Amino acid sequence: MSSPIKFGTDGWRAIIADTFTFENVRRAAQATAEYFKTVENCDRAVFVGFDVRFQSEAFARAAAEVIAANGFRVIMLDRPYPTPYVSFEVRRRKFAGGVMITASHNPPMFNGFKVKAHFGGSATPAITAQIEANLNQTASIGKAQARGEASPAEQIETIAPEPYYFAHLKSLVDWERITKSGLKIVVDSMHGCGGYILEELLRDTACSVRTIRGNPDPMFGGIHPEPMMPQLEPLGETVRTTGSNVGLATDGDADRLGIVDETGEYVNTLQTLSLLLLHAYRNKGWRGAVARTYSQSLLIPRIAQKFGLHLYECPIGFKNIGELMLENEILIGGEESGGIGLSRHLPERDGIFINLLFLDLLAVSGKSCTELIRDMWKEFGEFHYDRRDLHVPIEAGKAVIAHLKADPPASFAGRRVQKVGDLDGSKVYMENDSWILFRQSGTEPLLRVYCEAPAKSAVAEIMGAGLKFVEQFTSAGVS
Repeated sequence: MSSPIKFGTDGWRAIIADTFTFENVRRAAQATAEYFKTVENCDRAVFVGFDVRFQSEAFARAAAEVIAANGFRVIMLDRPYPTPYVSFEVRRRKFAGGVMITASHNPPMFNGFKVKAHFGGSATPAITAQIEANLNQTASIGKAQARGEASPAEQIETIAPEPYYFAHLKSLVDWERITKSGLKIVVDSMHGCGGYILEELLRDTACSVRTIRGNPDPMFGGIHPEPMMPQLEPLGETVRTTGSNVGLATDGDADRLGIVDETGEYVNTLQTLSLLLLHAYRNKGWRGAVARTYSQSLLIPRIAQKFGLHLYECPIGFKNIGELMLENEILIGGEESGGIGLSRHLPERDGIFINLLFLDLLAVSGKSCTELIRDMWKEFGEFHYDRRDLHVPIEAGKAVIAHLKADPPASFAGRRVQKVGDLDGSKVYMENDSWILFRQSGTEPLLRVYCEAPAKSAVAEIMGAGLKFVEQFTSAGVS
């Protein structure tokens, strides 16, 4: 019988009480502990964190007990806290690895198990493959080991967050300039791990910070804690009504971010990565290669080419960028879904850090979000973007992708097709710098459709054609 535990783009996620059970969490922990035993030149210790979801702390404790039963010293946080903090502490302490119990941006009924490697980032595909192989050999765990009864209680230590992470973040931005900027900021933690962290960090500055949805809620106020529209409409409205300069959001475990401009409009993640690339290169003077996932903007190659920077394009999932960071100095790397990271910080996306870096950009430039975007468009070309998450049968989503690969259309939405790429899903490249990408989610039963074009009207036309294209497969009842 096949294992119900499958690792997707970043760990294993499943519905609570369906396949995300204590038994399966213990199995995942045992398989992960077997991998951690193979890690060399590190302290034989593991860092464990958890998010605000239902029973996350109890699941984290169960995982910690199994890992401790395997002879590891375990440090466990005493409260829900961001995933990047766990990654940072694993690297700072030189631990064999870490585990974070979270389903990130997924709906409230999900929970998940993220593995953080010794280098301070998500487990690479090679590491994940080893853990999955271990799963097949640990179909059952002895009850004593599963419950941690084989380990002395002192092998699990519960601690509060420490200040090293925040000192590191401040060292990477112009903290003095941010402190004096007087920016008016609204923070939206979407009831997740971000909590009031940014507000606390900026408390003794000239900035005015107001946090909404900062209290932990396992139901996330009835939304998916993904920092994009329409979920960020309350943030946009608060920015407008308070006359704030910017809105900063983090997802369920605070490793992704979302930005809202001074008018309350969403600054999409393609624009955010492009703006931060310009900031890192021009204002910070940092250097390195650039990495983008398959659903990121055409602006990125244009900017990279102008600056003479090497560009990597990866399948979707930040773990692919993180893996690049292990061998290369990546100036900045990002995915469409709000995950952005820099080698000089961690081989990991970090919503808290990237929000600070965006404040750094506003403080250094003295410009508004809309001015920065307008300047970027003037120099590199105007682009607009849309994404739709379609709840369709998995078989139908796969059929859409397979059909485009097997029989590429000559035209799409009335535009000549140049090629259909297959690095991840099926991406239709059209004339006039336009594209649409169809991709089956690695963690949810969703077909995601992404589109970028130089005009809003073009994006609407192409997306409309894309949705009609999908309909023919769903109505036919593909199986």
